[in-house]
Amino acid sequence: MSKIRILWADDEIDRLKPHIIYLEEKGYALDAVNSGDEALDLLGQHHYDIVFLDEQMPGLSGIETLERLKTDFPNLPVVMITKSEEESIMEDAIGSNIADYLIKPVKPSQILLSLKRNLENRKLAGEKATMNYQQQFRELSMQLMDHLSHEDWTDIYKKLVRFEVNLEQSDDEGILEVLNMQKNEANSAFCKFYESNYKDWLYGNVDDKPTLSHTLFKDKIFPDLNPSNKTFLLLIDNLRYDQWKAIQPMIEQFFRVDKDELYYSIMPTTTQYARNAIFSGMMPNDIRKRFRQYWVDEHEEGTKNKFEHELLEEQLKRYGKSTKTSYNKVLNLDAGKKLFENISNLMDNDFNIIVYNFVDMLSHARTEMEIIRELADDERAYRSLMQSWFEHSSLFDIIKYLADKDVKLMITTDHGSIKVTDPIKIVGDRNVNTNLRYKFGKSLAYNKKQVFEITDPEAYFLPKLNVSTSFVFARSGDFFAYPNNYNYYAKYYRNTFQHGGISLEEALIPFITLSPK
Repeated sequence: MSKIRILWADDEIDRLKPHIIYLEEKGYALDAVNSGDEALDLLGQHHYDIVFLDEQMPGLSGIETLERLKTDFPNLPVVMITKSEEESIMEDAIGSNIADYLIKPVKPSQILLSLKRNLENRKLAGEKATMNYQQQFRELSMQLMDHLSHEDWTDIYKKLVRFEVNLEQSDDEGILEVLNMQKNEANSAFCKFYESNYKDWLYGNVDDKPTLSHTLFKDKIFPDLNPSNKTFLLLIDNLRYDQWKAIQPMIEQFFRVDKDELYYSIMPTTTQYARNAIFSGMMPNDIRKRFRQYWVDEHEEGTKNKFEHELLEEQLKRYGKSTKTSYNKVLNLDAGKKLFENISNLMDNDFNIIVYNFVDMLSHARTEMEIIRELADDERAYRSLMQSWFEHSSLFDIIKYLADKDVKLMITTDHGSIKVTDPIKIVGDRNVNTNLRYKFGKSLAYNKKQVFEITDPEAYFLPKLNVSTSFVFARSGDFFAYPNNYNYYAKYYRNTFQHGGISLEEALIPFITLSPK
């Protein structure tokens, strides 16, 4: 493990030389700067374990530096140091999730003690989170009315998730309701944006297009593969971005986050389509045409993503990658334990892919089991349940094992999920698929204003099994229900987590790159 690295920003940093020498003698690595701007520049270049900030600096103050720092590094501990004992300044700093607050002059022993503890104040943090969201609510509402790019949408979604996670500490139900309304507004606008641009992205008709499922390896993974540095790719099925943020603090005990990015899932946002596209580097209909032996149609029996390893090998071959690669899929607890027990065997490979299916299983269990529904009643509880599982999982054991190795770690998924609330009616024959967020078949009847419809699937690189085949996708929190026994199924599936349609939660996918501390 490398030394703990400290960044200290103080406009009188030269006077603190004895403190710096003291900490270096204790085994800490320390970078010292004179201003908040210099501190932010260094944070963009290097990894730090903790930051000491002088509250009164010319230019950017300590509080202003703290606010900017927390936007990009929300879990980085910050110690505020000030000459002032004003209560309002203390509350403002503590409410911004600082780790400690010290009054000048500080002794070296105080700094050392501060390094060994972590202060939290749930009440002030909750109040600060509420105030921050209230201040940015109008700005975000105005932004949603602008002409937005795909990068703008990833920024907006990250902001919404940050607000949601921070407001977990708030007991203000009113502000949580306002946030939920704004999320719904954002989702409605995002669906229109996605539908308007999706086809152009697929055909490359625009210069500014996002990474999609089938270009993930080409855009994000292949450029980072290095023969001198072993790489592990963990694909956690159905991992939403907010769930990543929930487990991030645990992982950051062992790894530093190099990149925290989002890419766009293709339609439908399901394993059969999105994950097969990831591993093949191709759109679904192209897989079906070129590798029919690896594609299972909707109406055919059998697992729809059984040949991920084979598709990956074909993609590696297509891009001329001779990397020594392994592929493992974990479908249950025993398989996870067995993989962990044999993890050392994977260290001989240059590139290791591990697909972990737990979150997807949790989503289905929540739909089907009343006790899981009660344990994960809303997004906050759903994150907490996933967090609890992860903390005691073999997946976390694997991550901790890898932290002592010289590896690059990537974490991603194939799609997310959304809590559905509003049933919409659809009519189809007995061969229509069962997914609640998209329907595929012939002679489908629905209200065209309520869905995103694709009447020519091949134009979107989707399989077309007969002349009248079409796809329809639910938007935001909608889900499909048949007219017969409508009320029963509407009630049964309302407030469950589903995927396959269009929403921020399903289509904007975390892609995280990490390195050991």
